[in-house]
Amino acid sequence: MPFKISYVFCTRNRLPYLKFTLGRLIGQLQADEEIIVVDGNSTDGTQAYLDQLFEAKKINQYVTEPDRNQAHGWNKALLMAKGTIVKKIIDDDVFDFRSIRKCADYMLAHPKVDVVISNDLSSRLDNPTEIVKNTRLSQYTNWATKQTSSFTFGDVHLLLRKSALALIGLYNTGYVMIDWEYSLRISYLQANIVYYTGYNALSVFQEQSVSGLKKNDEIAIQSKRAMFFYDYAGDDAEITLWSKIKIAIGKRIFSANAPSMDQKEIDNIKQIYERLYQAIEQINNAEEFDFITAAKINETKS
Repeated sequence: MPFKISYVFCTRNRLPYLKFTLGRLIGQLQADEEIIVVDGNSTDGTQAYLDQLFEAKKINQYVTEPDRNQAHGWNKALLMAKGTIVKKIIDDDVFDFRSIRKCADYMLAHPKVDVVISNDLSSRLDNPTEIVKNTRLSQYTNWATKQTSSFTFGDVHLLLRKSALALIGLYNTGYVMIDWEYSLRISYLQANIVYYTGYNALSVFQEQSVSGLKKNDEIAIQSKRAMFFYDYAGDDAEITLWSKIKIAIGKRIFSANAPSMDQKEIDNIKQIYERLYQAIEQINNAEEFDFITAAKINETKS
């Protein structure tokens, strides 16, 4: 039986977060779904943990080996995926798998759709009760009506059709802000993007990652290059502080040293994440959401 969804992870020295997020997904995995983990040669016990899960048939595929950078690791995971739909899972963010499955079902019912993106939520590990709702619907609308050639969106809430990789390609291994460049490329190439007004994910900001912020000059150069190449005029998401923080988190994921975390800190983080998972589920259950297509937007405006 072919897989409907491939959930792909890319991690390095993040065992406490990986155990929580992966464990939660395993607990509700369906028969037509698979889990793939690419580990960047961790030194914190991740390899042994993945061995146990694989032997117990809790995950379908995994590899443990050094990665050149984030994009390299994620590209391995994308290429390993056997599912019709691929969903990237970042181990320290929060996901609503029911919402994700709703988007996947929509894509399966509409085989010409390449990508589904959604609204998303964000919060801070040091202030998890404050949850911010984020949307890129106005930017999507401008793109759908040909007012702009491209627009940006995060990949934390993105679902893509595996066969669409032939059009949009893999992550660019020459970029630090990989999802920023990828979103510009996907939209500039006129992939068939559908916007879901619900919330597939909740991004979690961690204060300690700010100290890992580096390569600002390189990011600025890459930003200008992509803006020119993809005819991107820029908007409020142009390599923002939030994006830079997420870069820093990614760098910490692929750092050579495993972060030290005692059991009390791990237990506290588990409690926070449990509340965040409850929050995203409550928000998604509070109202009905729609799938918005470019054709629907243009039909309304005509």
